Amino acid sequence: MAKSNKKKLSTDERSIALSAVRRLKNAAPKQSTPKPQQARATAPKFADLPGFKEIGLQKAAAELLNIDNPFFRAHEGRAGATTQIDGQTYLNFSSYDYLGLNGHPKVQAAAKAAVDHYGISASASRVVAGERVIHTELEERIAHLHGVDSSIAFVSGHATNVSTIGQLMQPDDLIVHDSYIHNSIVTGAKLSGAVRQSFQHNDFDALESILELRAHKHQRTLIVVEGVYSMDGDYPDLPRLIEIKKKFGAWLMVDEAHSIGVLGKTGRGIAEHFQVDARDVDIWMGTFSKTLAGCGGYIAGCHNLIEYLKFTASGFVFSVGIAPPIAAAVCQAIRTMRDEPSRVEAAQENGRYFLQQAQAAGLDTGVSQGCAVVPMMIGDSLKATVLSDRLLKRGLNVLPIIHPAVPEKSARLRFFITSEHTKDQIDLAIKLIKEELRSYENEPVSLQQLMSA
Repeated sequence: MAKSNKKKLSTDERSIALSAVRRLKNAAPKQSTPKPQQARATAPKFADLPGFKEIGLQKAAAELLNIDNPFFRAHEGRAGATTQIDGQTYLNFSSYDYLGLNGHPKVQAAAKAAVDHYGISASASRVVAGERVIHTELEERIAHLHGVDSSIAFVSGHATNVSTIGQLMQPDDLIVHDSYIHNSIVTGAKLSGAVRQSFQHNDFDALESILELRAHKHQRTLIVVEGVYSMDGDYPDLPRLIEIKKKFGAWLMVDEAHSIGVLGKTGRGIAEHFQVDARDVDIWMGTFSKTLAGCGGYIAGCHNLIEYLKFTASGFVFSVGIAPPIAAAVCQAIRTMRDEPSRVEAAQENGRYFLQQAQAAGLDTGVSQGCAVVPMMIGDSLKATVLSDRLLKRGLNVLPIIHPAVPEKSARLRFFITSEHTKDQIDLAIKLIKEELRSYENEPVSLQQLMSA
């Protein structure tokens, strides 16, 4: 069984950690910014930025509780159903590699061949000198995967949403999105300057009410949802959304970062799952870093949309083109997903099995539908962090998701289920979670109690 290398705090070290926690919790509010007529003697401090104090408090609390930082854990090789950390093997549920294609021999061979042929970097923006033949092949395969006219590839999934929404929408437009939407959508909406409003998760009556009230006041309206929600593992009613967007003359954008390879009989996403015409969705977004074993993102849709973005989206025009080895690897990953349908079947079966076993064990899986992502709802951020640490000590790597990534009291352990996991591994994970939850509930950890000790 894996063991932690972290040493227990000495009495002096514990005292120092306690002092740090008390100091940070009781820190006086920062002075207001100087009045315009006052000269600034020194530059502002980065430590005064919003959220910096909270980071320090979390670090000090972790030291006090003798907890390893669960974030930035360095894996020593490919992270699949198992992984190596600090020379030890762990059962791993913290990888997006849903179909196990990241280590597939054909995908690796495609990337190596592209290095030999193209080198490593595109070396320039594609608009000027960075265009390569492999980019055309990649975008054609993405368009075919979605069943639409064309696509455009960006070097970052997050930047794909930021650049696309920031470019398409204007200050007099309206963006309405699910309340569980990814940060990149919100950031893009803020960049655009458009009016933004969220609706309660998967509540399409609420969406209609918003559109009834506001859509007619704006030149353009964009509705944004995810194909599979990355924190919760459920998906929206796409046919209903298409009806609503047609009723109000809105654009519909679906972020398929976590649904390609996961939904649909052959892994082609939520349109295949519901058997709807993909052209009824105006904007398809996806990433290469999950199922498709690469890095970056894309937009797929009609010719006019893609042509517009290729000449105006700042994250594309002013950014280096996607690295040719990545493009080649993604192309091969798409081919392999088509040629080896058993991988999609295994991922879907494992997701259902994990969800069923977790629920049978009395664990709270939130609204998950077993689509690759299954959260264990914990509620308290400290509790989630402690449980993650204890599970790591027992050989199970799963990360806590805490505020501000999720709302307060919605902290969770987030499990990614892949085609590579076995039922024995899933059963073991459920067993360990139950045991550690029971142990914690018998002896809860309270930072306040430790501080008053």
